[in-house]
Amino acid sequence: MAFRAVHAEWGTVFAHLPDLGCGQSWEAVWKVRPPAPITCAECLHPMHAKISERGLRFFAHAPHAPDCEIARQGESEAHHLLKLELASAAREAGAHAELEVRAPDGSWRADVVASDPTGTWRMALEAQLSPITAADITERTERMDAHGVTCCWFSDRPRPHWLGAVPSVRLVTTDDGVAVAEGLVKFAGCGWNAVPQVPVADFLRWVFTCQIGPHVPRVRLRYPQRQLTQVWTAPQYIAAEDEYLWREEQRQREAAEQRARFKEKASRRRADIDRKNAASRRAALERATTAEADARRANLGPAGAQWRNKLMRRPGVEQAVEHLAREHHIAATVGMSTDEGRWGGGTALIGPDDTPVAVLSPVSGLVRGEAFRLLAGMLLLFETAAEQQRFDRNTRRRKVPIDGWRMEHIQAAPLDTAAAPAPRTVFPRPRRTDGPCGCAEPELTAIILGRPHPAEPAEQMTPASAVYTASCRACGGSYDKPWRRSTV
Repeated sequence: MAFRAVHAEWGTVFAHLPDLGCGQSWEAVWKVRPPAPITCAECLHPMHAKISERGLRFFAHAPHAPDCEIARQGESEAHHLLKLELASAAREAGAHAELEVRAPDGSWRADVVASDPTGTWRMALEAQLSPITAADITERTERMDAHGVTCCWFSDRPRPHWLGAVPSVRLVTTDDGVAVAEGLVKFAGCGWNAVPQVPVADFLRWVFTCQIGPHVPRVRLRYPQRQLTQVWTAPQYIAAEDEYLWREEQRQREAAEQRARFKEKASRRRADIDRKNAASRRAALERATTAEADARRANLGPAGAQWRNKLMRRPGVEQAVEHLAREHHIAATVGMSTDEGRWGGGTALIGPDDTPVAVLSPVSGLVRGEAFRLLAGMLLLFETAAEQQRFDRNTRRRKVPIDGWRMEHIQAAPLDTAAAPAPRTVFPRPRRTDGPCGCAEPELTAIILGRPHPAEPAEQMTPASAVYTASCRACGGSYDKPWRRSTV
C-alpha cells in the first residue's frame, strides 16, 4: 500500500490528493483501460490505483513485483490514515508535505517530510503504531538528523513506552479531528503541567514557526503517569524553569548559609559552656584534692591505718581498686575524705598523685551542687550494670552533664565452667611474730592486688601505705610506719 507513484506523463502523483498533485482527477488513473502508465518510485514496477473497503485511495504493485521496500512494508490501513492526517495537518500549518520520502543514500525513509516552501528547513513526521524499542527509535532519529532532517514521532496508542525518548507526542481522535493529548507542556509555579488538547495542525504550526521546541525538563512533570525525558514546550516556559531553578538554588544556598551560621553559633555556645564547665569542674576537683590532703594529714599513725582498713572494707572498694588497675592502669586507693555531700554519697578513689580519679556507687538523689560539678568530670564506678542503669535513669529526670556521665560497672564476668581453672599462684608468707617489726634495717614487702612488691621505709605516708600493710621479711612483724614501694 503506497500513496506515491510516478506517472509516465504527469510525473509524481499522490493518491491522497484530490488532484493527484498534478491537476488530474482520481478517475484518470482508476479503472481505466488501458491501465494508466504508473510505476513504483522505488523499483519502477507497474502499479495500479485501488480503493480500500473503507474508501482509502492508494497505489498497489502489479503481480510479480520485485523485492521492493515499499512492497515489503505491509503497513496497516490505520498507519496510512495517520500518515495522511499528518500530511494534511502539515499543509494546513503552512508547510509543504511529501509522503514516503527516501534518504539520498537509502539509509532511512520518512512517512511524511514537511518543509518550508523556500526549502530552508525539513522535518520528518513519523507515524509509529507498531511496537518499537526506545533504542531503535532513537537510532532512526539520529540517522535522519545526520542528514539535516529533524524528526517528531506520533502515535495514537495508549502511552507507548518510547514516548519522550525522542521528540514525540501522543495523539487522540476527537469530534473535531486528531489532537495532541500528551507531550506538550507548560511551566507554572514550580513544575510542568500538561497543556489541554490542541489540534495537530496547531501543534505543527507552532513547531514550524519555532514557537515551541523539544526540551529536556530539569523539574519533574506533574503527570499521573511516568515521567517523560523529552517534551515540547515554548521558550518562555523554558525561561520560567530556569528562573525557578535559579531561585531554588539561591534558596538552598541561603538555607545552607543559615544552617552554617546556626551551627557556628551553636559551636561557639557549646565551646563557651565547655570552658565554664571545665573551670567549675577544675575548681571542684582542686577543692576535693585539698580536702583529701587535709584528711590524710589528720589520719596519720595507727589510728589512721585502722580508719583506712575500715574504708577499704566498704562494699565494692577492693573490686573498684582492682578494676582501675586492670582496665585503666591506675594504682588507686580509697579516699580519706568522707564528705558524702561532695562525693554524692559515694566513695572517692584517689590516684598516685593524690588526685581523685573515680567515685564508687554515688547516689543519684545526692548528686547536686558541688557534687554535680565534681562528678560530672570524673569516672563513676558501680558494682553492677543494673546499679549503673538505675543511676543513669534517675539522673536523667533531674540533670545530666552536657557531655553525659562517664560510667562503668565492675561486676565480674561469669566464669566459664567448661574451661579448666587457672593455676593458683601461692606467694610465700613472711614469718609472723607477736608484735610490730623492730628491726633497725627492716626488709619490707607488701601484698598489692595479690602480688608481692618490695618496699622500703618512707618519711611520710604514701597512697600505697594508706591502703595496704607492709611486713618485714626478716622478723615477720607488721610495719606500721610510713613506707613506699621500692624498685629494688
